[in-house]
Amino acid sequence: MELILDILYIYVAIYSFYFLALAIRNLNDKPFKIEKRYTQYDEKDNLAVIIYARNNKITLENLIRELKMQDYPINNFRVFVILDNCSDGSEKLFANEPFVNFINIKNIGTVGKDQAVSMLLERLSKDETINSYVFLDADRSIPANFLTTINSALVNNSVLSGETLMLTDNFGPVDKIKAAYQKYHMNFMRKARSLFGLASSADSGVFVIKKSIVDEIGSVDFKDINTELKYSMLLSKIKCPCIYNPNIQTYVDTANYEFRKPRLSVRLELFKNCFTQIWSKNFTFAEHTISLLNPNILMVMLVYMAVIKHSYRYYFFVDFKIVILTFLMLIAGFGISLINSKLRFKEIVLLCLYPIYSLCHIIKNLPPVRIVRTKISERENSVSDSEKLEVETFVMNSSGRELPCKLEFISETGLSKIKFIYKNRKFITGRHLRMIDALQELRQKLNEYGMILKLCSCCKHFSSDNDGSTNMLKGFCNSDYPSPSIKEPRATLIWNSCTDFEPAVVTTLLDELSQEK
Repeated sequence: MELILDILYIYVAIYSFYFLALAIRNLNDKPFKIEKRYTQYDEKDNLAVIIYARNNKITLENLIRELKMQDYPINNFRVFVILDNCSDGSEKLFANEPFVNFINIKNIGTVGKDQAVSMLLERLSKDETINSYVFLDADRSIPANFLTTINSALVNNSVLSGETLMLTDNFGPVDKIKAAYQKYHMNFMRKARSLFGLASSADSGVFVIKKSIVDEIGSVDFKDINTELKYSMLLSKIKCPCIYNPNIQTYVDTANYEFRKPRLSVRLELFKNCFTQIWSKNFTFAEHTISLLNPNILMVMLVYMAVIKHSYRYYFFVDFKIVILTFLMLIAGFGISLINSKLRFKEIVLLCLYPIYSLCHIIKNLPPVRIVRTKISERENSVSDSEKLEVETFVMNSSGRELPCKLEFISETGLSKIKFIYKNRKFITGRHLRMIDALQELRQKLNEYGMILKLCSCCKHFSSDNDGSTNMLKGFCNSDYPSPSIKEPRATLIWNSCTDFEPAVVTTLLDELSQEK
């Protein structure tokens, strides 16, 4: 036990030195300010802007408009848009639009960002006029100097990631805590590492890389946050590390932003695989490998509490005063790191709550707790005489943006209810005699938040079919889509949808009943 405590103290003491060094280095970010000031004077690279879209019509249209307004020479960049099985009519945006080269993936299902981007890169690999690739998600918004800033940053680095700015007004308490930590992590940890010339993890939402590097490696790896981390390690290994640059900024609506963090098990497995290779002369790769062991702040605090208590009462291999000194260095580092982190007072308070969230998250994912949660979930799903249908659909917010969500239509013991799932948020309706009544409750709940389900039953072209069944799942579509030659209404189900969707006026359950009579 004594040996374990010794090792843990050495670990957190080294981290305290590292943390304080980062905090002090982050106070002087003149290199980024100078770079931004002289962006207009750099030689212009030929850029290929690659945008991945999956039913992002509204934000995609805005992003294309912003690209047209860039202060970068239009002859020095081209725009490529990948539409991955979009059902929102995104392809109509590019009818007779010479500014955009688009690939419309249809009739083979959703292939995903990684495969879709790889397909395009294979086509562009023979294009010798391209110097660098700029990858963007379609839900992003960019300033007018976005490409100019990228071009300037490429003078010193070949692979870049940027800063993501978001509004937190519509976030819940937990998401606001995570957002405060995310902002702190970008404005302090990632920026300070960049000032030291250290590598950062790639972010496929805004990512820049020289074409020659992609040609050397063969592709990119944008499957998920875990594969992006592995790809970042590969870049460090070939001495082309991904460098974070806060001048490269994109904006994203809170409804479209998803908090992502590599799993601890993935980081440990990656560290184990890379550790044997860190003894080479590649310092960047060695440091990047060791950084995979960056501790959770909650763990650091718990270790210090245990060591301080032990060294005060019993013999320890270092003096109690030295333990207190390293702990004070950690506290001082945190205080200094806040100076240039751009956090408001409210966000600092939320940041201080992050260890509590982290503890709850750890407890939630402990194997015993996870087993109990799984059994409870299985018990709920194994209720006698129960049936469940899962439907992937979209919900439109007040600005007209379509957000992917999931609905579970559940029928058990003669009653019906619906579970609405958006990201990590869930809402379950009450139990109703009819499924259409449960759907009506959900419609009214979403309407309170300015959101509309994109389903047949929520469309003005839909009329219910009183077929005598209890659930009333059937109806008719009175739209001319897809052809005006179809004269009679077509049969449909309440959870179907099409591109001719037009929202109906939301009524109360009593109104629905009176209309049926």
